[in-house]
Amino acid sequence: MVFILASASPRRKDLLAQVGVTPDKIIPADIDETWRAGELPQAYALRMASEKAAAVAAKFSNDVVLGADTIVCVGRRILGKPTDAKDSARMLKLLSGRRHVVCTAVAVIMPGAKLRRRVVETTVQFKRLHETEITGYIAAGEWSGVAGAYAIQGRAEIFIQSIHGSYSNVVGLPLMETCHLLSSCGLKLNWTNAA
Repeated sequence: MVFILASASPRRKDLLAQVGVTPDKIIPADIDETWRAGELPQAYALRMASEKAAAVAAKFSNDVVLGADTIVCVGRRILGKPTDAKDSARMLKLLSGRRHVVCTAVAVIMPGAKLRRRVVETTVQFKRLHETEITGYIAAGEWSGVAGAYAIQGRAEIFIQSIHGSYSNVVGLPLMETCHLLSSCGLKLNWTNAA
């Protein structure tokens, strides 16, 4: 069985390696990720994960394809990946001293176009950030390419007062739910090869 990860995220690849899953192929999906007016955050993440998996599965219909999408939500506001350092600073100021939700949707398409999906939410509380912390974090560059402009597994961990839910979800892939989906598709986890 060929397993394809429809994501270029090195974090997702690393998380899968922790549980002994190595994609046979990594093929990032090229889709329109525009948010639709009135679309709720959970629905948006599920749509994105499903569309990513479907875009790749359309070319590899006999394989198992995993798509995922992670967003950060402050109320109904969706914080995706920042476009530049200024956008990153805006997001970090919004998160400062507040609670937010990290939502990751996972979609797996099996041969025969059978789709299985899960969405996981984790609540994260940021401490109040000083301007020097924000500028220092931005200068370090960890904000680039990550939803909400922070990577919990890096320097931003010192911003976290509390977390309620899955840590791996905040990194970019909820491992318990992802492993359940992959196992239900017949993909075997190889614990001896786990990182």
